[in-house]
Amino acid sequence: MSLIGKLTLILPVSLAFFAISGLAQTAAIEGVVKGPDGKTLQGAQMKIERLDVKGNYTVKTDKRGHYFYGGLPGGSYKVTVVVDGKDRDFQNGVPIKIGETQQLNFDLSKAEAGGPATVDESGRALSAADKAELEKKNKEQAAALAKNKALNDAFNEGKTAAAANQWDAAIAGFTKAGEVDPSQHVVWGNLADAYVGRSKATPAGKDADLAKAAEAYQKAIAIKADDAAYLNNYALVLAQEKKFDEAQAQLTKAAQVDPPNAGKYYFNLGAVYVNTGNMEPATAAFKKAIELDPNYAEAYFQYGLSLMAKATVDNGKTTAPPGTAEAFQKYLDLAPNGPNAETAKAMMASMGATVQTNFKATPTKKK
Repeated sequence: MSLIGKLTLILPVSLAFFAISGLAQTAAIEGVVKGPDGKTLQGAQMKIERLDVKGNYTVKTDKRGHYFYGGLPGGSYKVTVVVDGKDRDFQNGVPIKIGETQQLNFDLSKAEAGGPATVDESGRALSAADKAELEKKNKEQAAALAKNKALNDAFNEGKTAAAANQWDAAIAGFTKAGEVDPSQHVVWGNLADAYVGRSKATPAGKDADLAKAAEAYQKAIAIKADDAAYLNNYALVLAQEKKFDEAQAQLTKAAQVDPPNAGKYYFNLGAVYVNTGNMEPATAAFKKAIELDPNYAEAYFQYGLSLMAKATVDNGKTTAPPGTAEAFQKYLDLAPNGPNAETAKAMMASMGATVQTNFKATPTKKK
């Protein structure tokens, strides 16, 4: 009778989310203002108005004529130079991208002379043709920002729903994000995760959801082939679909592209082999996992179980391959109160092995 049962695959590796956090959620704008005399202008009020969503901000130029305003949300803006309460020059449709600082300079001597007031980053006055080209680019960037906002809104809807295990809404959000911009690998990765989540919640549609998850992971991997998390999670879906050879190939790739975590991927590979009854390669995979990660307690336990599958019983005595008791002992050293501690002890007892502890007796005091 076999001494080993079916293994359960470990949880999928967490993905890097497509979310902007911290300072990356804001942008800034700065520049230099020159007065009618061509010299830097101190005390000019810079009126910054957001065009796509209501928002108004103001800042004054310093003694060098420089202004800076940070903490702005991404969007399209109108920037106006106000002197003595009067609007003297402005630039409309200025795109400000999240995580970036937009440079925008003004020269009022050009404005009052009827020439081009807005200047480029180097301070060079723009010609009419340059200004037309700039306005064209501004419109294109504004459109890109609108697209980016739609993408993030849809993605965040998906994330919020997924966090609440509302899988239908999560799938809808991520699907919409994928329609807005299909080049974002994290959108497809999260969509795949949502399908996996729903497959567990509603077993009746499991097969269809796993197929959709596999398709989404394929899209993520096509964009970012060196992401071990996608390869690992895709392999776990393939294993559930009983496509074990394909699962093995993906886990092998994961170990190759992410050597520091290779032990985890070889553990998963061993689990795939066990669940298909291929104990010889399972043993090799678990052994490789502990070689790569000597502190991987669960890998030692499963390695011990895979060796026990080869044990023989003669006259009530169990004889296991060399290294079996040591594997269980190592598990107990690393996880003395782990979920498999009692099983490990029972396995060792069946082989007549003594469980070693780290307990040391206190020396007897001399009288």
